[in-house]
Amino acid sequence: MIFSIDSSLLEAVVLSIIFINDIHGYELTRKINEIVEVSDSTLYPILRRLQKIDYLESYSEKYLGRNRRYYSITEKGKTQLMFYKEEWTKYKAKIDMIFDKVIISEI
Repeated sequence: MIFSIDSSLLEAVVLSIIFINDIHGYELTRKINEIVEVSDSTLYPILRRLQKIDYLESYSEKYLGRNRRYYSITEKGKTQLMFYKEEWTKYKAKIDMIFDKVIISEI
């Protein structure tokens, strides 16, 4: 993708994925990379920040003899996710309106 993703939008993506199901870090990275390329060094600080502000919680579960850290969204995180969704809808509508004008003017 040629468009960059800022930290707020990445937070919204993370919260959206975790809203669907609790998920461990590696799987979360894989799912995000299906949408936009992001490195572990970018993602894990965001996960820590979201935990620090109580949007996410984490817990460990054994898997093949090792512990995996899973992330789940809190009620505060769900509220923030709805805010992000509303803001994205407004932002997307404005961008779509600009692109629609370009397409109409070219016809």
